[in-house]
Amino acid sequence: MTIAPDHAQQGASHLYRAMRDFVESTDGTLPGKFEITKEGIVLDMTSPVRPHELTALRLRQRLEKVMPEEIVAHTGEPDVEVVPEGIMRRPDVMVIAEVDMEGEGSFAPRTLIAAVEIVSRSNPDNDWVGKVRDYPLIGIPVYAVFDPRNGTGAVLTDIHATPDGPRYATRKDFVYGEDVTIGDWTIATDNLPRYKD
Repeated sequence: MTIAPDHAQQGASHLYRAMRDFVESTDGTLPGKFEITKEGIVLDMTSPVRPHELTALRLRQRLEKVMPEEIVAHTGEPDVEVVPEGIMRRPDVMVIAEVDMEGEGSFAPRTLIAAVEIVSRSNPDNDWVGKVRDYPLIGIPVYAVFDPRNGTGAVLTDIHATPDGPRYATRKDFVYGEDVTIGDWTIATDNLPRYKD
């Protein structure tokens, strides 16, 4: 275990605050979605927008049909943030108890039951690499990723400790058309849009 000196921790905290201020200053003024990762600021253009947003809508609707009324599949703000880790993300769909949405500020990631992401054509590594690293680190227990580029996806679960930090131990791959289980709920993946070449 390495413990950073106080001045190094303060420097990291100052850098995170500067990145967060920048992201907040661009909110709604620039295209795409800015997030803060362990490696810095990521811009996800989420293009093409219509297939991405239609996938998020259909997944939200399918999840809410099978979940209890007090659990929602939320699409939108606020972000999920862990300041000490220097991570601020905004999943495309957040499965969360409605009561945990109350209050002000960012969602605590440990209140999420699951995070669902739709891979963007502009930056697929953000979903397949960066979030696979960041989500277990901040304690999101289930991460489901849908990839409209090739009609595949995966559900990652079972956070465990590794020498490189917390990671998901279980990965269940699927292809569009198969049923997929996210948390305690199973939904169909048929009729999800694909990106056109």
